[in-house]
Amino acid sequence: MALVQIRDLTKAYTRDSQLIPVFEGLDLDVMEGDFLALMGPSGSGKSTLLNLIAGLDKPTSGRILVGVEDVTEMSSRKLAAWRARHVGFVFQLYNLIPVLTAYENIELPLLLTHLARKERREHVTAALEIVGLADRADHYPRQLSGGQEQRVAIARAVVSDPTILLADEPTGDLDARSADEILTLLQRLNAEFTKTILLVTHDAHAAARAHSVMHLEKGVLSR
Repeated sequence: MALVQIRDLTKAYTRDSQLIPVFEGLDLDVMEGDFLALMGPSGSGKSTLLNLIAGLDKPTSGRILVGVEDVTEMSSRKLAAWRARHVGFVFQLYNLIPVLTAYENIELPLLLTHLARKERREHVTAALEIVGLADRADHYPRQLSGGQEQRVAIARAVVSDPTILLADEPTGDLDARSADEILTLLQRLNAEFTKTILLVTHDAHAAARAHSVMHLEKGVLSR
């Protein structure tokens, strides 16, 4: 069953008076429980596609269904609530808040929910254990290695048990050993916790950890 269905997607930006196309008539299915890697050169639209799926950007035309929800039809307010519940996003540069501890960074998405404080604590504790950082809960980002920061970011992305995990170059700023640890963690989230994952990467080694790989170039997807 396709969790993400993209049909006839078109996206273009206007720069000065010039129209710059990114996609034109793009179709994509991401199956539930899949771990899909998306590769392509810089500027090919990989990150734009993630942002469109997450509802962080709007297409020029076309439809994006995540489950039974049409992301392209939602209001900004509904999108924010939907995203908090259904989308986990992992960024290349972690995007942690430096004045918050690991625990507090991970808890942030839960503050948008109706969970009580005790329930939030249970979720955050479980997420920390999953990423192997239960003993770093009170550490600030500056007290963690790059790999540990990214694991905190992944814990933040999965703490609300999202429907889909979107990872934008999550190993791009890490050394080889830390990158391998992050990729192993993503594989575990997919295998043990059945998380559907869409990974954007330039790295063929990272893409090889996924179930399947697609290439995006000049707005066209191919296997």
